[in-house]
Amino acid sequence: MEEPTVAGPLDQLARQAERSPALWATVVPALRQMIVSGALAPGEHLPEGELAAALEMSRGPIREALIELEREGLVVLRRHRGAQVIALTDEDIEEIYTLRLSLEQLAIARALPRLTDEHLATLDDVLERMRALGPDYEPQTALDLDFAFHDVLYQAAAHSRLDRAWQQIRSQVAMFLHSRHVARRDFHEIAYAEHKAIRDILTGGDTAAATEAIDNHLTGAYRRLIAARH
Repeated sequence: MEEPTVAGPLDQLARQAERSPALWATVVPALRQMIVSGALAPGEHLPEGELAAALEMSRGPIREALIELEREGLVVLRRHRGAQVIALTDEDIEEIYTLRLSLEQLAIARALPRLTDEHLATLDDVLERMRALGPDYEPQTALDLDFAFHDVLYQAAAHSRLDRAWQQIRSQVAMFLHSRHVARRDFHEIAYAEHKAIRDILTGGDTAAATEAIDNHLTGAYRRLIAARH
């Protein structure tokens, strides 16, 4: 059977999607990555038929994947208009950031008495990789390292509902952080020092100081993001 001719983002999607028994689950990570990276632009329509043809599968798994991405806040589904990549406004970003701040304040407060040597070793490994970054770093690398650090706090918090709340906004946070790293390549200059300050406070066990450090870190990140958008 001759492969369908697809171009641009759909061709990229066809290459990225990996097969699994649950076909819709192969589409979700590929589409998520393309939305986060900007390969599928904010506001871009995602026709089920074209996606199905590109991946040589029926529309059912495609529809299920789009529903999952809507739950993650990356896609908008409108009756009779199909799916569209979300276009986040400054107001959306402010809401997401204030929610993230509340979640991380709880995460770090719960994580403090539960941090193990393994958690700390993981943080130290991430910090070393941050310190090794040069000005030619890839935006995706910055995003991966940033999340790798903060994910440890949620893991150590041992709070399943808190973790689910984080997972619900994680993809949207990734989307605008990736765009920020594309617009302003300064992660290699600020990431290590800011995250190292948080790591140092964690070993002291001071909840108030740790909460303040997270507040300062995320507030600074929010201001840099808004500046990069304007």
